[in-house]
Amino acid sequence: MDQLRKMTENFPKTHYWNDSCDLNELKYSLQRGASGATTNPVIVKQVLEKNLDLYSDFITSAIAKDPCASEDDIAWITMEKMASDAAALLKPFFDGEKGKGRISIQTNPKHFNNAEKLIEQTLHFHTIAPNIQVKIPITKAGLAAIKECTARGVSINATVSFSVPQALAAADQVEKGLNERRSAGLETKDIDPVITIMAGRLDDWLKYTCKRDGKDVIPESLDWAGIACIKKAYRIFSQRNYSSRILVAAYRHQDHWIQFMGGDLSMTIPYNYQLMFNSSHAEIKSRIDDPVPESFLEQLMRLDDFKKAYNKMDISEFDSYGPVNKTLDQFLTGYDELIHIIRKFMITF
Repeated sequence: MDQLRKMTENFPKTHYWNDSCDLNELKYSLQRGASGATTNPVIVKQVLEKNLDLYSDFITSAIAKDPCASEDDIAWITMEKMASDAAALLKPFFDGEKGKGRISIQTNPKHFNNAEKLIEQTLHFHTIAPNIQVKIPITKAGLAAIKECTARGVSINATVSFSVPQALAAADQVEKGLNERRSAGLETKDIDPVITIMAGRLDDWLKYTCKRDGKDVIPESLDWAGIACIKKAYRIFSQRNYSSRILVAAYRHQDHWIQFMGGDLSMTIPYNYQLMFNSSHAEIKSRIDDPVPESFLEQLMRLDDFKKAYNKMDISEFDSYGPVNKTLDQFLTGYDELIHIIRKFMITF
């Protein structure tokens, strides 16, 4: 039996998603226990490159229907098409159990500092399909958008997130939005928020800063930074009984999977890691409550950016935090490359 399926059967509250809107990958995942999917501008660009034959007629038709549309307009129409197609595949799971069957689509990373534009785009995405979940970055503006969009009935996926303070701030905004909605006499039972923590991207950042700053720490400890933050956030979420689930993202090695088995959370796993995990001999047992080795925490606490991620960071620091800036830059680069693909359909020579 595939290991990921075995995990979901042994631990029904531990959900796994396909970290892409690629339909072939999603079909593979759904056959092996997955119950959701998510995407971002980099992934969308990769999916379009790999499956251009599936979308070329759609893009050509969209351009013909609106000759005045910009390349950005066509890019977002294409992203919505991908999300809609994935939503249709996931709909049977959505109809069966809360917390399953959703596809996340990301707001424009260019608007990370503009709450009004994030809200506008989120409310539009909410209309694409009943099982859409909308990604909003955990920036200062993003937090305001998370609260407002939750109050308007949107299931959000708080993203561009690497730290316990970010996760808690987003979960608090979700609760405020839900309370505002209840106060208005509106229903909240169908709202299904998740709060992402990008484990591997925090690890990547700390490895980069150690090399940049000449910090000598035990290398293996750096692979546990994201794990440590997620386990701490998970404990606090459970204690505070938040409505949001934690979503583990950005995989780099097997511990980013096995350390969260047994948790009431979701994992969005890239297809190539699914292949590796499914063929592994990892023991399927609950590890969510296993502590991070103290020796690793001692090493990590020597790093200022880890202490911010694990202990305390003011909301005013979110927009300037290194992993936030690095990830936004990568998302924007992916978006620019996506636009370049669309441009080739609009300008031929």
